[in-house]
Amino acid sequence: MDKIIKNTLEKITNEGFNAYLVGGFVRDYLLGIKSLDIDICTNALPKDLHKIFPVNNNSNEYGGFNLQIKKYNIDITTFRKELKYEGRKPTEIVYINSLEEDIKRRDFTINAICMDKNEKIIDLVDGVNDLNNHQIKMLGDISEKLQEDPLRILRAIRFATVLNFEIDSDLDKKIQEYYQLVGTLSKSRIKGELNKILLHKNFLKGLELLKKYQILDLLKISYDNDMTYVSDLSGMWAQLEFSTDFAFTKQEIRNIINIRRIVRIGHIDNHSLFNYGLYTNLVAADILNFDKKVVNKLAKNIPIRKNSDLDITSEEIMTILNIEPSKKLRMVTEELIDLVLDNKLKNKNSEIKKYLKER
Repeated sequence: MDKIIKNTLEKITNEGFNAYLVGGFVRDYLLGIKSLDIDICTNALPKDLHKIFPVNNNSNEYGGFNLQIKKYNIDITTFRKELKYEGRKPTEIVYINSLEEDIKRRDFTINAICMDKNEKIIDLVDGVNDLNNHQIKMLGDISEKLQEDPLRILRAIRFATVLNFEIDSDLDKKIQEYYQLVGTLSKSRIKGELNKILLHKNFLKGLELLKKYQILDLLKISYDNDMTYVSDLSGMWAQLEFSTDFAFTKQEIRNIINIRRIVRIGHIDNHSLFNYGLYTNLVAADILNFDKKVVNKLAKNIPIRKNSDLDITSEEIMTILNIEPSKKLRMVTEELIDLVLDNKLKNKNSEIKKYLKER
């Protein structure tokens, strides 16, 4: 165990309280996966924790707080029971003194395994067995848990994807029963989970599960089985058909549209680099299975990168052709740019003027 994590636990236990690592960090530790997100649960009350960690803490509305220590993001929460939910948020909680009761509020058995400061595993829900059997199994009453927080449906699919686990048969049946609850979630929450699925090389499994549970139809998303994995998120979304009401920024939408255009063209040249920039062309190259070194070399040698790079002014064009600012001027400028990009005309003022005079 890293010294920072151990020291954090000991600061709490040295004051006479219990403290355990719980959740994803322990799960990943047992799977041999490195994690920098730490969750600690304790019977110390928020007021006690604020005395133990008097500085550099960021409290949340539920009384827990966050520590940023070097590379680690550490969340510490007091044992609690959630009494009432509204819109997937617990609106009524009580602090308790029982680890076993606190564990019951968590989603899946594999996320409810604990570890103390001496690296002793405390497994109160048979989570290690489910981990070994590669099972995503829900804690407690499945119907109740999914209705409390429908995001758990997408989380189950995400964990099945990134860990390459199977969804427990009981949970599988309940997801098929309650899948429409996903539609009550905010688009940003849905997109957050979908992003994590799409960014994993095993993304097709996730998409297949989303299709099986009719969630893709619910969200108006479709895909082709020949999708190519790329490490860029916009590149993954560009290969999906989806409604535009997801929580994308204008820049994300622009990137997705441009990547699609390049992929539809099916090749990368000076024109695509000029029109859409290097980033989108490199992502498209991944999708098209093109050599990115060739694309970078092409970009390095491109004669012009933007309209203003053309070595002639609009005034010079208008004087030579005796025209006013008009659609014709724009057409002539576009023609010159195309000729330069096709290496049929040098981007040199004298050469361009000569071409215009002879035109």
